[in-house]
Amino acid sequence: MTPSWYPTKEEHHRVVPTWNYMIAHVYGQCVVHDDPAWIERRMRRLTDRHETGHTEPWSVDQASAKFVEQQVRGVVGVEVVISRIEAKFKLSQNQPRENVEGVIAGLEARGQTGDAALAAAVRAHNPHDAAS
Repeated sequence: MTPSWYPTKEEHHRVVPTWNYMIAHVYGQCVVHDDPAWIERRMRRLTDRHETGHTEPWSVDQASAKFVEQQVRGVVGVEVVISRIEAKFKLSQNQPRENVEGVIAGLEARGQTGDAALAAAVRAHNPHDAAS
């Protein structure tokens, strides 16, 4: 986060660039699948998920069965059976309200990939209930 987004910079200039982040450590057992039916089911679910919302979503069924079979043979299925998740985040909670609002406004104005989601996370997790 650039100190340029902090209104308090003009008051005392005791600010530095910092980072906001959300992280999750996922623990579990890795399972490798070579069952073509298992792989094809996941391939179809993944395709459907990412094609939804397109004007003309593509479907696995648009490809020939032979082509799909070839593609499935070229994929190794990997699954993580999750046993534990540890997550933490730093989203400007250490900043006064006006700086949190400046971060949200700065992210929303900058418009880089992920900025809107990060601004929403800062808004949702800051203790000052920033409402910019």
